[in-house]
Amino acid sequence: MRHGVSGRKLNRTTSHRLAMFRNMVTSLLRHEQIYTTVPKAKELRRWTDWMITLGKRGDLHARRQALASVRDKSVVHKLFAELGPRFQTRQGGYTRLTKVGFRRGDASPMCLVQLIGEPVVSKKKVSKTEPSPPEPAVTPAPAATEPPPSSPSPPDEGTAGSEKEKQPQ
Repeated sequence: MRHGVSGRKLNRTTSHRLAMFRNMVTSLLRHEQIYTTVPKAKELRRWTDWMITLGKRGDLHARRQALASVRDKSVVHKLFAELGPRFQTRQGGYTRLTKVGFRRGDASPMCLVQLIGEPVVSKKKVSKTEPSPPEPAVTPAPAATEPPPSSPSPPDEGTAGSEKEKQPQ
């Protein structure tokens, strides 16, 4: 019986499952969105919520707990410096799961896992009815003008200029 046992096994050994979720939570915190299967994403929510809660606490013990799981100092720094303050007023639900269809090879349901907080920058389709913003006129840069080659200047009187000056008279 599985009374009170939480978490999904996902048909993996314990060590494989822990390593997989450590890598997934590290990638999600680094890139703020990843693409994975729906069952993995639902379990990843628990790990991500736990890490962001540690980032919100911000003390040394929380940082050490995060390093035990994430093991990438730059990601832990981002978690405590950027993500913790960003979600400080939010009481949970730091991730968004967007189902995007089925994987081609085995028809597994796939989804996009994103961190909530800032609006996600997406490509905006330009409708044909709205005029596109005018592009600035590009003016060619003026070509670097070189001064015309000058004619040789007459020699100074103090220097040898002609043969007549050199010959004694």
